[in-house]
Amino acid sequence: MEPTATGFPLAKGGASLVLSFKLQNKVTLIIGSGPLAASRAFAALEADSAVTVLAKGGLDAACEEVRWRAQKKQITFLDWGALPASSGDDRDIEALDSLLNTTADITLACITDTIVGPYRRNLSSASKIYRLFKVRNIPVNTTDIPELCDFTFTSTHRFEDPSTGERTPLQIGVTTNGQGCRLAGRLRREIVSKLPKDVGLAVQKVGEMRALTKTSSKADEEGDDIPSDETCEDGGVTTPNRPVPSRTVSEVETLLEGTRRRMKWVAQVSEYWPISRLAGMTEKEMAEVLAGENMASSGVASSEDSVHSLEVSRPGRILLVGSGPGHPSLLTIATHTALTQLADLVLSDKLVPDAVLAIIPKGVQVRIAKKFPGNAEGAQMEMMEAAIEAANRGLTVVRLKQGDPVVYGRAGEEVLYFRERGFEPLVIPGVSSALAAPTFAGIPVTQRGVAESFIVCTGVGRKGKEVQLPGYERGRTLVVLMGVARLVQVVHALVDTDPTSKRRDGPAYPPHTPIAIIERASMPDQRVVSSTLKDVVQALESNGEQRPPGMMVIGWSVLALIGKGDVAVLDEEGERDDEARVRRWLGEGKAWRVKEGLDEGWVGI
Repeated sequence: MEPTATGFPLAKGGASLVLSFKLQNKVTLIIGSGPLAASRAFAALEADSAVTVLAKGGLDAACEEVRWRAQKKQITFLDWGALPASSGDDRDIEALDSLLNTTADITLACITDTIVGPYRRNLSSASKIYRLFKVRNIPVNTTDIPELCDFTFTSTHRFEDPSTGERTPLQIGVTTNGQGCRLAGRLRREIVSKLPKDVGLAVQKVGEMRALTKTSSKADEEGDDIPSDETCEDGGVTTPNRPVPSRTVSEVETLLEGTRRRMKWVAQVSEYWPISRLAGMTEKEMAEVLAGENMASSGVASSEDSVHSLEVSRPGRILLVGSGPGHPSLLTIATHTALTQLADLVLSDKLVPDAVLAIIPKGVQVRIAKKFPGNAEGAQMEMMEAAIEAANRGLTVVRLKQGDPVVYGRAGEEVLYFRERGFEPLVIPGVSSALAAPTFAGIPVTQRGVAESFIVCTGVGRKGKEVQLPGYERGRTLVVLMGVARLVQVVHALVDTDPTSKRRDGPAYPPHTPIAIIERASMPDQRVVSSTLKDVVQALESNGEQRPPGMMVIGWSVLALIGKGDVAVLDEEGERDDEARVRRWLGEGKAWRVKEGLDEGWVGI
């Protein structure tokens, strides 16, 4: 704003006076019956307006939503052709004039049939209708004709209660004053995405507390009138930065003084409490705020407190966080923030490497899951119970998982467990080892000419049960997580030609199909053992002890980028060359390849 010599801002035209209307017992008249008319009708209904839709062609020509609302008697539908009027060029104007003479309380008018449709209205007709409304001082919005508009619609969003889906009192609207309607919608979405999901509920709870303020005054009961400006926390008497005067039990306060004091509390909590705290207020807490009780724990300033040093009681929360495949540089910013800035307690899976745990500040407690064969279920329950116990104490708990929490990370059962106990966890994705590990090994899970798709599965089911593996598709890569310890069984299930086998869904894999076992992916001691399904068991047993965690990549993408590369697997003659393709990849007379460590390029990243 540009100030004048007096210091007051200089008004510059081009803006709109953005108002919000309550339309109870008023009528909004909408001309047209297309989808835009339906949208205008819905907006007016939400503002408690009665709605009359006037259109040509009758209900049969109306859009589905207009027909539905008319059938449900939510709106009044009038067929323009059925209105009394003489024939002639100005029949529409005469019919509308007759309607306006007999219908009271029409407050707003929307002309929507100036856009595409079988009864599209031209500029001349729209101008005549506009003038007819203007004579009666009825504001008009005419679609796509700014010069025939007394008001415009903002791009609006009404917030809901995230737990029930019920609409809340909070609405926001964005206008570009006719300079970019599509952009206004985008900006609205941007604004909404940056506000807390429970912001509408916070507004609703503050409204309930304001109502309690007026009820508490007992003005009606005692016959006293409290001026309306005293019950509005926007007034000067309730400037949030002014501490609320304390009072003793023995002090007598008038109804007006009590109302002023309570509205100051409302103003202060509205200004200083976190949105989540406002949204979660109970009636008891509201009463305590209005009475000036329990303020030390609530974070509201009294005359002895500074509003700039409020100590807000923080509810506990649980974050389910993915740590990625292991390399610290692959942590997402969100995961890094959770570990270094938010966590009070970290409950970590045992396979999360030290390099990731090392970034956690020393003052944060870290507990490692005691998962080992035969104890996985018990260890899982122990970690979930520990998370609930800590969150109930108001702590932020980071449940740290390897890779991505929802890719065989049990995130789903933890979400449901925590939700049932009153906590809605935030799931923070991580870089999944299902994608990252093959990349570190030089294997693309998809590659033009080699692999058109990929599938991820586990090699072991719940409580150690066998799982059904997918059948062979030449142009598909199979990624198997958590199956290296059962390599013999997995390989047998893939190559078994017994038609009665239930371990595989689809054709058997050729024994010469390439397979890579990737261990400790992204870590300095990463190892990749590559072979064929026929020889991979011997290859792994011949190269020393295993290095968990490990995973398998099976399919022709395993060899696609090795050396000079081979991206002709899916060519018409490709399958005939498979055995020669495998020999070129492994080397004449060799049954496997072993690669130790990361590429040198990862040093320092």
